[in-house]
Amino acid sequence: MFDELSDLYQQVILDHCKKPRNFHELPGATVFAQGHNPLCGDQLKLYLRLEGDVIQEASFVGSGCCISKASASLLTDSVKGHTRAEVQAMFDKVHELVTTGKLNGDVGKLAVFAGVYRFPARVKCAILAWHALTAALKGEAAQPVSTETDNPQPGA
Repeated sequence: MFDELSDLYQQVILDHCKKPRNFHELPGATVFAQGHNPLCGDQLKLYLRLEGDVIQEASFVGSGCCISKASASLLTDSVKGHTRAEVQAMFDKVHELVTTGKLNGDVGKLAVFAGVYRFPARVKCAILAWHALTAALKGEAAQPVSTETDNPQPGA
């Protein structure tokens, strides 16, 4: 059962890597942030269009490894229609999932990253887009977010 689930998760990650969803600049974006993972070379720019406190649209552009691209692709699908508070709760669950492998509540398709914790170098790839999301929602897009700190805030 574990091997079948692992194979399915790998297929989902490869699909989102090869055909990323929402992979384009977003005209009318109200906030954005950049992310960089110098260890792997991942670079992305995440765009959001907010109406009030709700994310209406999300997209990204950039280059990187399969895990980074798949994570950004799944993130942009997952956050649409959610409030800042809901997205912060989602970030907390995803962060715990990719760093410990523990699933704390429903994360939907993001569960495909459950095995990433076993590969510490890939944790930063999987969480990069999420750190960029946090920075964008806090209005901290002036400096790219880097995975070389534990703090998701740019420049920290």
